[in-house]
Amino acid sequence: MISLDLSGKTALVTGASQGIGAQIARTFHQAGATVVLNHPGFGSTGADADAVAAELNAIRTESAHVIAADVSQADQVEAMIETIQSRLGGLDYLINNAAIIKDRTVSKMSLEEWDAVLDVNLSGVFYCCKYALNVMHDGGAIVSFGSIAAIQGFFGQANYAAAKAGVQAMMRVLSREAARRQIRVNAVAPGVIDTAMAATIPENVREEMLKNVPLNRFGTTEEVAHVVLFLCSPLASYVTGQTIEINGGWRG
Repeated sequence: MISLDLSGKTALVTGASQGIGAQIARTFHQAGATVVLNHPGFGSTGADADAVAAELNAIRTESAHVIAADVSQADQVEAMIETIQSRLGGLDYLINNAAIIKDRTVSKMSLEEWDAVLDVNLSGVFYCCKYALNVMHDGGAIVSFGSIAAIQGFFGQANYAAAKAGVQAMMRVLSREAARRQIRVNAVAPGVIDTAMAATIPENVREEMLKNVPLNRFGTTEEVAHVVLFLCSPLASYVTGQTIEINGGWRG
């Protein structure tokens, strides 16, 4: 029997208040890890993250912690990592999930919309990796979220696609730089996953998208979380510098 036991390990999940991030936190917690749920502090994200942490702490006391930090702000990321170091003694896994979308065609996209997406989706990943490496234990793992958008180039997503392609390239570089410490670095590139964000896609567009998916359905947050868990686990001990597509076989 093969089992995954991450007891004694600590995982930071950015953007963990809902959707895929929250499910990743739950999945790592189920495997025994202590989880840190990051949220940006906007809107209901704090309350949502607190609710997930309360759910997990009811199962195992002091096993889930919540820290607010806008990943687009380097000083906030640095402070978050310092807090993790002082409270929990460092990190074993970093999952860069936090992201935003502001879709518009290039000709109509404002400079603010371009900057906002790049600041969170690309620079935010850089900041988290940069500071997390200072407190990450040797033999740890980093998984960052790319996207099918980086490959397919969906209409109106120049900012999002550019950021996600940049993340995938950054992880390839970082996999070389972190290898001396046996820290493995990979990206995942989900297709369309059933989340609140995906629910905003018009039904006719969803139907067209499904025509490109051989499995004839969209993915679940659990399926994404399982791949992330695998990449951080000893089962993936020789996997680094890769982008793993999680898209039901999408070939557009």
